[in-house]
Amino acid sequence: MDVLEVLRGRRSIRKYKKNMPLDKETIEKIIDVARFAPTARGNQGWEFVVVTDDELKKQIAQKARYGRFIEDASCCVAILYEKGFEYILEDMAAASTYILIAAKALGLGSCWVASYKKEHSEEVKRLLNVPEHLELCALISIGYPDENPVRNKKELSSILHWNKY
Repeated sequence: MDVLEVLRGRRSIRKYKKNMPLDKETIEKIIDVARFAPTARGNQGWEFVVVTDDELKKQIAQKARYGRFIEDASCCVAILYEKGFEYILEDMAAASTYILIAAKALGLGSCWVASYKKEHSEEVKRLLNVPEHLELCALISIGYPDENPVRNKKELSSILHWNKY
């Protein structure tokens, strides 16, 4: 699939086909792509926890108010980042985006749940035994889509300005 087609076709998927696990090789391909995301000053301060256990996904879904759909996804990726780096949000956003795009390129659906300093962050970290020096930045559900949402985007001419606003 052409990369521009992947980018234009990606949607946030919140409904997944249940009981359809992903194989380890596919998940590793997705996370491997995230390693190549841009990172400020080459920090690469990210780490990833892939959750495939049904009970653990259910517990995460119950804690993340805007991530209830995580329970039905094939897996959930917790994106962690070392505390103290200046560009934590920028690096995390880049890694998250690469995961979302890689999932789409492999025919999967995904959805990003913001988790940086959110009400569920510390509870999810405890569930996953995350060390104190790491911050939970995002949760990403990945699985086989059971919906095909329409995405209405603004016209390019309404947001693109040349030389000056």
